[in-house]
Amino acid sequence: MVDKMKLLSKAFSQGESIPFKYSYEAGNLSPPLEWNSIPKQTKSLALILEDLDSPMFSWIHWIVYNIPITLKGLPEGLPPEKELFEGVKQGLNSWKRNCYGGPCPPWGTHRYVFKLYALDDKLDVDPDLSKTELIKLIEYHKIAEAKLVGNYTCKYEKWVTPIEK
Repeated sequence: MVDKMKLLSKAFSQGESIPFKYSYEAGNLSPPLEWNSIPKQTKSLALILEDLDSPMFSWIHWIVYNIPITLKGLPEGLPPEKELFEGVKQGLNSWKRNCYGGPCPPWGTHRYVFKLYALDDKLDVDPDLSKTELIKLIEYHKIAEAKLVGNYTCKYEKWVTPIEK
């Protein structure tokens, strides 16, 4: 029997609250992520973080792709750069930035889904990829996917407009 691909974090478990230190309010520190049971035919991985409860449209907090299969996870606190170590690239989030944007819903508690995709090829594209563009590419190369969902409630329970750093 083949194990199903899994996405995990040492910071929070499936369905639990994402700790404050990984929020927009605390400065957008990306959480540590780990994965296992990657299918053998996988050539690269991609990750999308999305607010499932955004009131008007899909709000993308993070896009990472061309993650080599030699990596067993992503460390805490990735820098806001288009290209990272070992060819890893960060696409554009909904703030039009190549970085992790922490959760901070305008009101109430929102669910945030981290989706990891196992792909049969490396994506030969530039940084600045949007979710729509990445999903189109993933459709042709996806072997498997895994999800990690966390919840977050803004500390101040009010609309917060992210400020560019």
